Amino acid sequence: QVKLMESGGASVQPGGSLRLSCEASGATSTRYCMAWFRQAPGKAREGVAALDSDGTTSYADSVKGRFTISQDNNGNALYLQMNNLQPEDTANYYCARDIYDRMSAIQALGIIPAFFSTWGQGTQVTVSP
Repeated sequence: QVKLMESGGASVQPGGSLRLSCEASGATSTRYCMAWFRQAPGKAREGVAALDSDGTTSYADSVKGRFTISQDNNGNALYLQMNNLQPEDTANYYCARDIYDRMSAIQALGIIPAFFSTWGQGTQVTVSP
């Protein structure tokens, strides 16, 4: 049983940067896929970025060139570096994990919530003047 805990959300002005962290504890595995999602009020949960246990990454078109997903400690820590933040990035950001390497499916179908079995509680990112 894995527990995920996000941190790093804050209020920031447009053009600013934030770095989100997700710490995994409990029964972690050597094969996995991890991802960041975001959800704004009244909108569907959106996949932002994903990373698997061999380091392959995938990004939503809306964040390519601005956000970078990375890991430390064999996937027990996950990060999202967010640069040039804009008001449309405002959302609750969630960390997610699965014991299967979902990257082939993600590349075919996108970063979707159904691929992930374990979720953190979310951290709020607000971008406003």
